[in-house]
Amino acid sequence: MNHSGAWIWLATFLGVFAWSAVDPTDRLTWFMEVLPALLALVVIVLTRRRYPLTPMIYVLILLHAVILMVGGHYTYAEVPLFDRISDLMGWQRNNYDKLGHFAQGFVPAMVAREILIRQAVINGRGWLNFLIVCFALAVSAFYEFIEWWAALASDDAADAFLGTQGYVWDTQSDMLLAMLGAITALLFLARRHDVQLQKLATRPA
Repeated sequence: MNHSGAWIWLATFLGVFAWSAVDPTDRLTWFMEVLPALLALVVIVLTRRRYPLTPMIYVLILLHAVILMVGGHYTYAEVPLFDRISDLMGWQRNNYDKLGHFAQGFVPAMVAREILIRQAVINGRGWLNFLIVCFALAVSAFYEFIEWWAALASDDAADAFLGTQGYVWDTQSDMLLAMLGAITALLFLARRHDVQLQKLATRPA
């Protein structure tokens, strides 16, 4: 990502963050939801010069951060657009959280792919893809642990943060969507990602 692209990325992130922080539905839930995006921003700022990523990965991280910040502002169960979609589709719940969990597999899978390929951790693309999906599932499972711990620690914020909306299989469906997100990313983005990795490898230091 060039210099102007980096400033556009940062301006977009900070603009959405500022909007998200203004009068959210629940302040504690907002903080818990946007914290991963803020941590990602810190990591990117600290590593951008000595370990730059491909443009694709920067865009995916930004999209995931936007999903988190929108969900944090409204809470995942009350995002207005998905209320309207639910009405049109006849759904019994607001499914914005399912988009979030799909992204939770889609984006970490590509980040893991970039690091594993660049560090030459694994030989063979079959094992690479298998372990990337396993990594995405591990991220999803760990996030479910965090939701569980948050629910135990704060009864008041638990429902807003968990976003189960009474669905008994919410945790299992969240992890399934993360797995599908990872598989989808590998199927549709791997070839383009390889091209960007090659360009990054041949770029002057």
